[in-house]
Amino acid sequence: MAITKDEILEYLEQATILELNDLVKAIEEKFDVTAAAPVAMVAGPAEEEDTGPVNVTVSITNAGSTKVQVIKAVKEITGLGLVPAKKLVDALPAVIKEDIPAEEAAKIKEQLEALGATVEVK
Repeated sequence: MAITKDEILEYLEQATILELNDLVKAIEEKFDVTAAAPVAMVAGPAEEEDTGPVNVTVSITNAGSTKVQVIKAVKEITGLGLVPAKKLVDALPAVIKEDIPAEEAAKIKEQLEALGATVEVK
């Protein structure tokens, strides 16, 4: 008896990531193909269509061992004075910038991580 499309889909819904990974490898070997795009589709739901730039929030979760340099960088990034920047860094986790383009957030994250801070971008 042949397996139906619905039975295959039901298996895929219930399979673990490891089982799906093994299945993809077996299909690649059996049919001599590469399944790079289908793996992404199997691993999770399809992404929504890009509606433009995504804005994110940058937060510091740990100032690291160079806290003074991190405070100075936060002062420069946020435009706050030295005392408010210190209060912000002392009250971790703290939001540094909200609703900014992802590219700007990546630069801020890189700058703060270079100083030893732990940064989250959401």
